[in-house]
Amino acid sequence: MSALTRAAYRVNGALALAVSFGLGTSPTLAEPVDVQLVLAVDVSLSMSPEELEIQRHGYAAALTHDSVLQAIADGSYGRIAVTYVEWAGTSWQRVIVPWTVIAGRADSERVAAQLFAHMPEGARRTSISAGLQFSADLFAESTSQSTRRVIDVSGDGPNNQGAPVTAVRDALVGQGITINGLPLMTSGGFTSVYDIDHLDDYYRDCVIGGPSAFMIPVNDWTQFPEAVRRKLVLELAGPSSLKWASGEAMQPPVRLVQDKPATDCLSGEKMWPSRN
Repeated sequence: MSALTRAAYRVNGALALAVSFGLGTSPTLAEPVDVQLVLAVDVSLSMSPEELEIQRHGYAAALTHDSVLQAIADGSYGRIAVTYVEWAGTSWQRVIVPWTVIAGRADSERVAAQLFAHMPEGARRTSISAGLQFSADLFAESTSQSTRRVIDVSGDGPNNQGAPVTAVRDALVGQGITINGLPLMTSGGFTSVYDIDHLDDYYRDCVIGGPSAFMIPVNDWTQFPEAVRRKLVLELAGPSSLKWASGEAMQPPVRLVQDKPATDCLSGEKMWPSRN
C-alpha cells in the first residue's frame, strides 16, 4: 500500500470518527487503529515458573520483531492497540500492560519493558471462559477505534471452572470479536490429571471463533517464539493472509476454525464434577 493511499485511509477514518461522535461535541476522538488486540495468557499452576518466563519473553520478542513491526506499518493506519492480560481461575485476571498504541519500534519496546516490570504469578484452576469475558470487557476501556477486535488466548489445558467456554465464545463472536488460540501442548511444566489429549482439537472446536479465526498449536517450548511471532503477523495482516498460512507444510501449522465441533467441550468440567 502506498504512502498516499495509507494517508487517505487515515484522513477518511478520522472524518468518519468525527461524524460518529459529532463534530465539535466530543472532547476527545477515539484514535483509529488497524486492530485492537488483547493478548490473554494462561498462568494457571500447571505452568512452571520457567514456562511463565518463556511466555513473557516470547511475547516481548515477537512484539519487537522486524516482521511484526513491518506488519503493523503495512496496515491502513500503521498502528495497533494492544493490552496484555494474565489469567487462571474465575477470579484471577490481571492486566499486565494496559491499552497501548504501537506505531513503531519505540512503542513496542516500551510494551516489552512493561512485561518484565513484575514477576509473573500463577494461580489455581483454568477458566478460559472467565479469561475471555474479562478480555472482551477491556475493549470498552480502549481509547482506540477499529473494525477488527481480536482476543489472542493461549493456554495449556481445557476450561475447568466457570461458565462453559462455548457459551462465552459464541456470545463474544456475536459481538463481532474474533478469538484466536495458542494451545500449549508442552511437557516442561507440571503434569496434571486434568490435562487432556489433543488440546489443539479442543481449542479449534471449543475456544476459537469469529471471522477468519485460527489457532497455532505449540508442541514444544522451542516452537513458542516462532508461533507467537507468526500468529501476530497473521492477526495484523488480516484474513487475506490465512489461505497460504494454513498449509500443512508450515511448522507449527495454522489451523482454521471448524463449523461442526467434534470435541467434547465440557471435558475439563467433567474432571471436576463436584468442585465447580
